Amino acid sequence: MEILISAFRFIGIVLLVIMMFNIMIVVHEWGHFLAGRWRGLHIDRFQIWFGKPLWKKTINGVQYGLGSIPAGGFVSLPQMAPMEAIEGKVEEGGEEKPKKELPPITPLDKIIVAFAGPLFSFLLAVVFACLVFVVKRPISEAVSSTTIGHVLEKVENAEGEEIESPASKAGLRRGDKITFVDGKKVERFQGMNDSIMWTIISSDNQNIEVDFLRDGKEMSVVVERPAEATHAKVDGPWFKQVWAYLSRRPPIRTIGIYPQVSAIVIETLENSPAAAAGIRKGDHFKAINGQEMVDAKAVSEFEWTAGEEYQILIGRSGKDITVPVIPRVPEVEGTDPKIGIVRWSAKGLEPLERENPIAQVIDSFNAIVKTLKAVFSPKSDVKAGHLSGPFGIMGLYYDLFQDSEGWRKVLWFSVLLNVNLAILNLLPFPVLDGGHIVMATVEWVGKRPIPFKILEAVQTAFVLFLLGFMAFVTLKDVGDRLPSGEAEVSKEPAKKPPAFLPLQTQ
Repeated sequence: MEILISAFRFIGIVLLVIMMFNIMIVVHEWGHFLAGRWRGLHIDRFQIWFGKPLWKKTINGVQYGLGSIPAGGFVSLPQMAPMEAIEGKVEEGGEEKPKKELPPITPLDKIIVAFAGPLFSFLLAVVFACLVFVVKRPISEAVSSTTIGHVLEKVENAEGEEIESPASKAGLRRGDKITFVDGKKVERFQGMNDSIMWTIISSDNQNIEVDFLRDGKEMSVVVERPAEATHAKVDGPWFKQVWAYLSRRPPIRTIGIYPQVSAIVIETLENSPAAAAGIRKGDHFKAINGQEMVDAKAVSEFEWTAGEEYQILIGRSGKDITVPVIPRVPEVEGTDPKIGIVRWSAKGLEPLERENPIAQVIDSFNAIVKTLKAVFSPKSDVKAGHLSGPFGIMGLYYDLFQDSEGWRKVLWFSVLLNVNLAILNLLPFPVLDGGHIVMATVEWVGKRPIPFKILEAVQTAFVLFLLGFMAFVTLKDVGDRLPSGEAEVSKEPAKKPPAFLPLQTQ
């Protein structure tokens, strides 16, 4: 029964992901479609996804269809520019539809029709932003905090050698509250706008100045990032090494710090003292015998005494309760007494917050601009290999839908994605809407149409480039989901969590 429920859940989430993805594509292309109708253009086809149609139907002279390559969509407007290389040729009754001599359209018509798609994507982003404002958005402590929760002491280089982490070497400590990075004020640990991690990753500098508060005092250190970022070596047969080379994203120079987040239980061990006390997933450890627990590390470092009862203050469903727990020594591995918490949340608390729709759209716009700027900066660690295509986006939607507050997160992510879709389509490259606008402007200024053969050659070249880039980022997206063999580099076997036998058998 559990397998059947899991299967239905998986299918349901996949259908939701496809629905969300297609809504954005349909709305974008609908903008082109309506603008084309308004300006009196001839419309051959309206298709969601590329490739040979899996389904098609002609209504009022327009062929509607669903393609076989799940990426994007298009409205075929032959008066705009030759696009047969990517759209294919319109068929009627199984045979290629004969070309019609169509009257030319004005450059203004082309600009209006091309701009309508990004405009509709932007308007859809505003709709999603308004929905997020109404239902609120969960924001995790891992995003909103600026306090260091953990500093890595050692990291491995490409040769597998342990070296001191940049943050540890610079003297950063757990509990430091970071205020400025690289001279820029930071307000959150993760994310795109004014965040610690993004400022570090996208910085052009190797030496990064970090300002922070420690015990109420303002302090500053210079963190020296590694000269270059490298992946750990992958051992094994040649095909595994080739797959790792193709699928792994470019390495990023990090400094070895993680945010401080509240101790939220994800999993307890069977037969453990925590399980016996009724501690469950989602419980928030606040204090042990009156001693405040600021994060999971504080709990893991707490010195337990076997057989002694401890009073643990827990937050659960908006209420505080006290739970008595008696630690025991596990039957497997180690002699220190434990209570049996296996996993803690990396996100911490996720309170619901209401965000202004305009602020959401502006933040999304800034995030996309910053990403593009970092990608094109030769000194930044952010490269084209860090971008995602349709497969990665759908995978992220799938991950979000599995969260208990996933539907809220999906709405918020859809704001960012639609702003992204609008901006990227306005880039001045052939095939994209921005390219159509540029070519129409050239035609308007020159007062003569661009020769058909030149248009066809340029469009075909950029279609090939676009398909190649989509294949490139899809490999990275697939690599995020499949193992690359990097884990085999570790010389130490993975440690099993300590196990507890049932009390009645002891």
